[in-house]
Amino acid sequence: MFLAQHADAVGEEGWSPMTETIKGMSSMPKDAKKTAKPGESERAAVRELVKAARARGDDLTGPDGLLKMITATLLQAALEEEMTEHLGHEKHQPAVGESSNVRNGARPKTVLTDAAGEVAIEVPRDRAGTFAPVIVAKRQRRLSDVDAIAISLYAKGLTTGEISAHFAEIYGASISKDTISRITDKVVEEMQSWACRPLQGVYAAIFIDAIYVKVRDGQVGNQPFYAAIGVDLNGRRDVLGLWAGKGGGESSKFWMNVLADLKNRGVSDIFFVVCDGLKGLPDAINTVFPLTIVQACVIHLIRATLRYASRKYWDQLVRDLKAIYTAPSVEAAWAAFEELEEKWGKPYPAIPKLWRAAWEEFTPFLAYGVEIRRVLFSTNAIESLNSRYRRAVGARGHFPTEQAALKCLYLVTRGLDPKGTGQARWTIRWKPALNAFAVTFADRMPAAENL
Repeated sequence: MFLAQHADAVGEEGWSPMTETIKGMSSMPKDAKKTAKPGESERAAVRELVKAARARGDDLTGPDGLLKMITATLLQAALEEEMTEHLGHEKHQPAVGESSNVRNGARPKTVLTDAAGEVAIEVPRDRAGTFAPVIVAKRQRRLSDVDAIAISLYAKGLTTGEISAHFAEIYGASISKDTISRITDKVVEEMQSWACRPLQGVYAAIFIDAIYVKVRDGQVGNQPFYAAIGVDLNGRRDVLGLWAGKGGGESSKFWMNVLADLKNRGVSDIFFVVCDGLKGLPDAINTVFPLTIVQACVIHLIRATLRYASRKYWDQLVRDLKAIYTAPSVEAAWAAFEELEEKWGKPYPAIPKLWRAAWEEFTPFLAYGVEIRRVLFSTNAIESLNSRYRRAVGARGHFPTEQAALKCLYLVTRGLDPKGTGQARWTIRWKPALNAFAVTFADRMPAAENL
C-alpha cells in the first residue's frame, strides 16, 4: 500500500539500472517475509473483525482504525512468541532447566509502519537482558520500506522538511527533519563504493558536462559538479562518476585527477570525449589518453550562436549553420563557414569569432560517417541527466556542504531507469554507430571475449 502510492519513483530513458538496496533498510530478513497464504479460517476471522468494526461505526483505517489495531496486535503477539522461544517457557510459567532467566516486564515503543502509520507496542524484556527481538529490532523505529520511500522522495527533489510534512499529512506519522537527514545519510558509504567501482576497459564515447549547485562555503555560491556518461562497446550507457569542482574554469591538474581516476578504475582507451568548453580538459586528455579524440558539442555551439543574434534571424542562421555541421568534409565545412561569416559577420561579429575559437574541437567528427556523427552531435545524453539534477537541487535552494550536494546528485543517479527499458532502447539506437566504430577503430577494438 505504502509503495503503491510512490510507484512513480525516479526513472529516465536509457540509463543502466541501479537497483541496489541500502544495507539495513529492510526490517526483516527475506525468510521472515515469505509467509504462507492465509487459510479460510484466517480470512473468515478477518471478515468478522471488519463486520464488527463497521457495526460499531469504527474506522477501518486512520489513527484509531481497525488496521492499526490489527497491526499492533500482530506485532505484540509476534514479540511475545519470540520471547517465549528465547526463554523456553510460556508467560507466567517457571524457568526450564538450569536457566533462571524469566520475563521482566515490558517497555513502551512506537514504531512507524508502511501500512498503518505509527503503532504503539510493548516490547517484552527479560531479566538477563539477552532478548534481541527480530520483528522489531532494538533501536528500530521504522519498519519495512519507510527508509526507502524517504530516500526516493529525497531523490525526487523534496527537502527534508517537505518529506517530514508528507509523512505527517498522509500517514499521521511524525518524522523529524534530522531523522530524514540521517536516513538519507545511509547512502554516503554506498556512494563512495559506487565512485570506486571498476569500469569497462574501452568506451566508444564519454560525455562530460557540468551542473552548477549552490553550496554554502562560508557564504552561498555556485559550485560546479561534473558528471561523465560512458557508452561502452555494447551500447550500454552509464554514469561513470561525479566530481566536485572548485569554481569553474578547472585547471588541467583537476582534469588530470579525474582522468587518472577513470584509468585507475580500469579504463584503458576512449575513442571520443564529447564536452563543451571545459578549459584544461583537452590537454589533460591528450596526456592521459593520447589516442582519444576531443569533440566539441555542436548543439552548444549552435545555441551559443543564436544568443548573439536577433530572434527574428534564428531560422536563417540555423539553415546556414546546418551547411557547416553537415558538410561532407572539413574543407567543405570551412567554405560554408566563410559564407556564413560574410553574411553575418558584419551585423554579429561575435558569431564568426565564436566558431573560429571552437573550430579545432568542432571539426574532428566531420572525418567520420553519418552513423558516428549522429551519436557525437551533442551532449544531449548528459543534458537529460542534468535536467534531472536541476529538478532535484532546485527545490533545496542551497546545500550546507559539498558532500550533501553530491549525496543528492548520487540519489538521482541511482534511481535512473530502474526497469532497464530505456537502456534497451538506447542500445538499439547505438547499434549502427557501434558497427561503424568497430570498422573505424578496428585496431583498437578488444577481443570479442573481452567486450
